[in-house]
Amino acid sequence: MLTTHSNGGMVTAPHALAAQAGARVLAAGGNAIEAALAVAATLAVVYPHMTGLGGDSFWLIAEPGRTPLTIDGAGRAGAAVDVGFYRDQGLRDIPWRGAPAANTVAGAVSAWAAACAISRQWHGRLPLSRLFEEAMALAEHGTVVSASHGDALERHRGALEPVPGFRAVHYIDGAPPAVGALLRQPALAQTFRTLSTDGLDSFYRGVLAAQIAAELSAAGAPLSGADLAGQRAALGRPLCLALPIGEVFNCGAPSQGLASLLILGLFSRLPAASADTFAHVHGIVESTKLAFAVRDREIGHREDDGSILERYLDAAELERTAARIDLRRAAPWQAGGGDGDTVWFGVIDAAGRAVSALQSLYFEFGSAVGLPQSGFVWQNRGAAFRLKGAGPNVLAPGRKPFHTLNPAFARFADGRSMVYGAMGGDGQPQTQAALFTRYAFYGQDLQAAISSPRWLLGRSWGESTSALRLENRFPDELFERLIEAGHPVERVAAFDQLMGHAGAIVYSPTQGFQGASDPRSDGAAIGC
Repeated sequence: MLTTHSNGGMVTAPHALAAQAGARVLAAGGNAIEAALAVAATLAVVYPHMTGLGGDSFWLIAEPGRTPLTIDGAGRAGAAVDVGFYRDQGLRDIPWRGAPAANTVAGAVSAWAAACAISRQWHGRLPLSRLFEEAMALAEHGTVVSASHGDALERHRGALEPVPGFRAVHYIDGAPPAVGALLRQPALAQTFRTLSTDGLDSFYRGVLAAQIAAELSAAGAPLSGADLAGQRAALGRPLCLALPIGEVFNCGAPSQGLASLLILGLFSRLPAASADTFAHVHGIVESTKLAFAVRDREIGHREDDGSILERYLDAAELERTAARIDLRRAAPWQAGGGDGDTVWFGVIDAAGRAVSALQSLYFEFGSAVGLPQSGFVWQNRGAAFRLKGAGPNVLAPGRKPFHTLNPAFARFADGRSMVYGAMGGDGQPQTQAALFTRYAFYGQDLQAAISSPRWLLGRSWGESTSALRLENRFPDELFERLIEAGHPVERVAAFDQLMGHAGAIVYSPTQGFQGASDPRSDGAAIGC
């Protein structure tokens, strides 16, 4: 955890080495996108249980005076991936692990390529070899296994070990590395070198792509070289929520960004005088229930441009929906469906250009399908598809699955800008709401807004049951009020990992930068 101030740009990430890599790029004259690419690559090495080259990524990029852009780096289901593929194997649902779970193309590198194109418009000049320098060195010479990494290996060992290629990628001498062990990943280092010399496009088209496709096929995954070759990240415009204090932006479908904005839009219409009171927590929880109902109905693969979703953010519609919230009683709760491991990271450079980004393998280590020659595991994001029913998240070839990833950005009426976000499945929009309302509505210090106790309705990473969980640092009176209101409350430990990892940076043209990272993570906010 680190709170810091700066006048020359700032980086925050859930691992300090990744934040350091980004800060060094800023210090070398790089822009926010170049720094973010260094962060993204380094996280793939030091937090391989949560992110990697085999996952997806969403970016929100903002330049002063211009409308922000989004990058949708979600991979599509392979051409051979349909409902029949699973029914022929006697499966009623898509499994979480193994080859059948590795059913969508990894889109993160395509998002990096799209970000590079925007960086060139900003006169970005640093080569990929420089941006990936720290990642390559750490992969080649070794990185210390964090507590989060080691815990994930131990908790899921039984599910991970049998999957083809996993042990070859993540074990040392045939055994899971202990916390504090030095993990070397030479194959991953070589993949980064190839991307540096041959370009990011080589991940999907060329010699490296052929190697990746062959390894996937050998593991039994239903993806082909043609599926890889068809991958392109999509540029778009974000959804926008207008508030009296300014505007908040987030990604459209298949991201759950709409849910994050809806929670803020609904809560802003409720009476809550101060942070972390019954009115604050209850109000956000009840707003979450309504937002998730919309999310689960609307978000997933869409053939349209997603602009129809903007109607939910209309002021009159928000007023009508907020009027359904009982200020004293909890409404019934139908559990949502947003599990997943993720990393959020943010950068704002000295020119005020900003990046808010998330990338993920979905569950810890994704599908666990390992690619030993390439040095990483493949995601299981396609496990979010349904095999029956109707709607935007039913499996079909070429479709994108529902995504929890939703990076946020805010522009305040007083000239400040803010990047913020969190990991944690269903918890992402809720943590964003807690963080943002504490800082923007109630004037809390940025670090306090992240470090203060949090709550979670539904499931987060590593959890399979749904309840309203609160860290035990909240006062007893709040627990009692919530229980009396009908909430199914559970106490969890202080700074519990299931609350996810959050971060934020605020930039003011007159006061400079302030950044914060989460004490629940291994992260830091670093200025230059």
